[in-house]
Amino acid sequence: MLEITLFYIAATVALVATILAMTRANAIHALIYLIVSLLAVAVIFYLIGAPFAAALEIVIYAGAIMVLFVFVIMMLNLGEKGDAREKQWLSPAVWAGPALLAVVLFAELLYVISSANGPVSTGVVSAKQVGLSLFGPYVLAVEIASMLLLAGLVGSFHLGRRYLDRNTPEEEKSQRGAE
Repeated sequence: MLEITLFYIAATVALVATILAMTRANAIHALIYLIVSLLAVAVIFYLIGAPFAAALEIVIYAGAIMVLFVFVIMMLNLGEKGDAREKQWLSPAVWAGPALLAVVLFAELLYVISSANGPVSTGVVSAKQVGLSLFGPYVLAVEIASMLLLAGLVGSFHLGRRYLDRNTPEEEKSQRGAE
């Protein structure tokens, strides 16, 4: 009964964080809520008996891919305006919501790990089974996903470069005055 309650708590956190990620105008705020949503999905994976899938969710999605997104967003938000916005983002009003949802998930995960029963499901997915699936019948999907991420990174680099190459109005005035 308790595991079902924990499942519904994690599912609710995932839904709320996902809705908040979709409704944020600021890309960094949306990204933080998306990370919380991915952590909630990892808790759900653990609760249904897939601890390896939960670890993959945290390491690959909430870790590596979100860090890539943060770097791309940081690359596109250059300049003094970006610095002023970043100072505003450090206020508690911005990070209080994601932090509260993450604390709920962390407390839930600690409780599940400390309980003697362990995961709810009876079957456990091993790392070997995941590896055989990813690099067996799903190898094409894995390679397409990696190419898509690479294309996104290259595209964001070119967008950022175009932003850097453009002159500000003050620079254009000084160039015209020098001619």
